[in-house]
Amino acid sequence: MGNKEKAKERRENRLQQIRLLRTIPYSDHQRWWSKETVAVVTGGNRGIGFEICRQLAAHGLTVILTSRDATAGVESIKVLKEDGLDLIYHQLDIEDSSSINQFVKWLQENYGGLDILVNNAGVNFNLGSDNSVENAHKVVKTNYYGTKSMIEAMIPLLKPSTVGAHIVNVSSRLGRLNGRRNRISNVALWEKLSDVESLSEELIDNTLCTFLQQVEDGSWTSGGWPQNYTDYSLSKLAVNAFTRLMARKLSERPVGQKVCINCYCPGWVKTALTGYAGNNSVEEGADSGVWLSLLSDESTTGKFFAERREINF
Repeated sequence: MGNKEKAKERRENRLQQIRLLRTIPYSDHQRWWSKETVAVVTGGNRGIGFEICRQLAAHGLTVILTSRDATAGVESIKVLKEDGLDLIYHQLDIEDSSSINQFVKWLQENYGGLDILVNNAGVNFNLGSDNSVENAHKVVKTNYYGTKSMIEAMIPLLKPSTVGAHIVNVSSRLGRLNGRRNRISNVALWEKLSDVESLSEELIDNTLCTFLQQVEDGSWTSGGWPQNYTDYSLSKLAVNAFTRLMARKLSERPVGQKVCINCYCPGWVKTALTGYAGNNSVEEGADSGVWLSLLSDESTTGKFFAERREINF
């Protein structure tokens, strides 16, 4: 059996374990949440976001499904309600600061804040073996800066909790610094981004700014950037880096006001984002996001997961 076959077998075995775990209900001592626990999910009208909303609602939380397209969001709520699930909808464009501000005001007035934030909204314009950076600005603006804006806007609204409030960022293995493939070949930049103690917003922003400038002048192919899904990979690398940075900053909060922030890779999922060419179902892709949202261990923060297992950045 070759390495690819072995890897495929390991992945399938792990997915079978997770399918079994999902059939086991949470025990009373694990269920720290209730109907008063508020979870906000961005990009919840389809794909992984929709499934995360469905699973969290099935666990008995108050789930606020958000989407940029209000019509699509309302239709998604109707589908879930037909399945006997009760969710709330609110329009939210994570690229638009005024939309975020309106959402913040509405959330505070109606729910007093939130307990869980799942940053799922994202875009990708490359399918198959394509690697165009024509939409690089849009990809970076949505996937990184939109996610960053949501985190910054929601942190003041996170409710105190004995298990810590939760932020879950949907990311990708394509954005790993230490992946065997698709990694940054600029050694100096790689070392800077790898050092969590010296990691800063300025470094992350400058990295993206340099990449986008090179996209504009056509020199990006020799810039040492990831060679596959380059713009998407860079946007998720930035999400991963920001997750580590915020975990470091938020760790200074006192007991009762802790915030657990983690990211995870859902795998290659059969959704519109992948042109429905993925290997995993949406249920499998959503699983680790839901699992992280419901963890009761506040010490689990600043980490990267896939299939309920920690992987390196």
